Order: sequence, then C-alpha cells, then structure tokens
Amino acid sequence: MKELVEIIAKALVDNPDEVAVTEKVKEKAIIIELKVAPSDTGKVIGKQGRIAKSIRAVVKAAATKEDKKVIVEIM
Repeated sequence: MKELVEIIAKALVDNPDEVAVTEKVKEKAIIIELKVAPSDTGKVIGKQGRIAKSIRAVVKAAATKEDKKVIVEIM
C-alpha cells in the first residue's frame, strides 16, 4: 500500500523528491501518512478534497483485495 500511495503522489506533485510516505500498523488498521512539500499540498488535496478522496478510494480498493483496512492521512 505504501508504494501505491508514493507512486500516485509523485505523479501529482512538482517536487517528487520531497514526497515522504510512512506506514504505521495499528490494531485494526494500517495508517499511511503522506507528506509533501508545502507548495504541493494543494495538488495532493485538490479542489474540495477530490484528489485526496480519489487516492483514498484507490487505496481502499487495493486494501479490500488483501482483506485489510487502510487509512490515508495527508500531513
């Protein structure tokens, strides 16, 4: 899941070198934290959060295949 979020984020931003993705395993879920450059935050979130919702939907679909719960947080 971490690699999937990283690939999507790097395709969206102007500074792909500053994309950082961390993965934390909690009791019932995997939390993926996405950090980008401050100037790229808007590109990852999108108007009214549409791009962020899309990223979460793709990751959720991939996680469902593996029978896991994944939460994507944009820092």
